[in-house]
Amino acid sequence: MIGLESVSFGYISDETIIDDLSWEFAEGAVTGVTGPSGRGKSTLLYLIGLLVTPWWGVIRFDNVDAGGLSDGQRSGIRASRVGFVFQDAALDSTRTVLDNIVESALYTSLPRSEAIGRAEELMERFDVGLRSDHKPGEVSGGQAQRIALCRALVNQPEIVLADEPTGNLDSRTAEVVLTAFRELAESGKTVIVATHDEHIVTQCDEVLGL
Repeated sequence: MIGLESVSFGYISDETIIDDLSWEFAEGAVTGVTGPSGRGKSTLLYLIGLLVTPWWGVIRFDNVDAGGLSDGQRSGIRASRVGFVFQDAALDSTRTVLDNIVESALYTSLPRSEAIGRAEELMERFDVGLRSDHKPGEVSGGQAQRIALCRALVNQPEIVLADEPTGNLDSRTAEVVLTAFRELAESGKTVIVATHDEHIVTQCDEVLGL
């Protein structure tokens, strides 16, 4: 369970983006985060993923206040429990597609051979359609987004944070991604999706409007 209690945050001192927000994100559910541009959808994912720290308020993981954890403990949660799908695929152009996907496994105890096996299965599932030795500069925007999704799921995280995950995908692949999110939720995972897409919103179990 992830819980927010009176969380507020902004990037500059006189501009609050997230203001006094309280919410509980249930396990086994897909939660959509909606709202106009600039209302803090992406920022909320960064807060939940412990990439930034709230000005005030509490973010709880399993009733533990993340604000009381050390940087190492917070990094450990991100590495072992959270999978990120950023709005920008944020791939490393100097590394192969396969190395981009298995990168997150470097920060866990998952053996590289097992990570590679999972990566290849995910690439097939999401129809990446590339050799694993391709570089990100050789792929389309839609392929890059699918690679980013594979990277997010390779560690089999408990929590998936997705920022406009279908924005660069064709309708068929978008449905594959949504089905994957539903299956993750049905297996007990927590899936949080920031989106403008009304079709995605209709597929969510809960909706948080900002």
